[in-house]
Amino acid sequence: MTNRNTLASPLVLGAMSFGTLVDEETSFALLDRFVDRGGIWIDTADCYSFWTSATGQGGASEEVLGRWLAARPDARAQIRISTKVGAEPLWPGSWPEHRAGLAPRAIRAALEGSLERLGVDRVDLLWLHQEDRTVAIEDTVDALAALTANGTVSRVGASNHPAWRIERARAHARSIGSVPIDAFQLNSTYLRTRPGTRPPGVAHPFGVLSDEQRDFALANGIEIWAYTPLLSGAYDNPAKPVPEVYDHPGTARRLAVLNEIAAARGVGRGQIVLAWQLARGIRPILGGSKLAQLDVAMDASSITLSDEEIALLDEPV
Repeated sequence: MTNRNTLASPLVLGAMSFGTLVDEETSFALLDRFVDRGGIWIDTADCYSFWTSATGQGGASEEVLGRWLAARPDARAQIRISTKVGAEPLWPGSWPEHRAGLAPRAIRAALEGSLERLGVDRVDLLWLHQEDRTVAIEDTVDALAALTANGTVSRVGASNHPAWRIERARAHARSIGSVPIDAFQLNSTYLRTRPGTRPPGVAHPFGVLSDEQRDFALANGIEIWAYTPLLSGAYDNPAKPVPEVYDHPGTARRLAVLNEIAAARGVGRGQIVLAWQLARGIRPILGGSKLAQLDVAMDASSITLSDEEIALLDEPV
């Protein structure tokens, strides 16, 4: 890993498959390239990736990141780590009925495990992975307040939560003088699903960014992070079809505009999708398992769409 003094990238490297579908050597290479190209944020979770691990439980992603950080002593000063708590199965095969959840004791225990696997003494952003209505959101916020007060956590965010619960959480945090949730992580891409459907892999009823959630976030200065922004490569890889939930007339109009702009600029459709998200204030999370894929995605952050292009993409006709 070298220090090229590049500008900071607004993109996030998603480490979900590190240690399971992506081997350690490849994971290290992706992390090195991401940092070399100005990458700052690396996103993981305590439950990654229990559904593909040999044990049926998570932790592999954080462990790989921990070994990478140990092998790169200077890296911690260059990057920021975000991880998530609440979705780890209580035992193999128990998800989603029995998972760690967001009770104060569960949050403390989960974070302790994450810090140990990562080999760090703090995380820069701790996400509530998915809502837990068996626990009062105020109790969850009290647990987060203790962690931000002692410096173990710098910021807090919420993934797969409805806006109204986040507003309750923020109001309680303000009332006790704590750090409020200031980031949303949701599924978001250029195409839109049919009403009443969710994309493959999204198990949460509030997991897909809605107009209401985006409006709430923008009105309150809340960052929006987007997972699966490239539909796992379907925009540019003919071998990966666009999921059936996007099969409706609106998709045809959106793809026509996307094709036109990508062709005019001589870039891939996925790059235009990422550039469009960045123009709308959304921070995309990059997955993938190949250096070439990472390079192409990171090149997208240098694409500045015109106002006309953004308007066409926003409201295709």
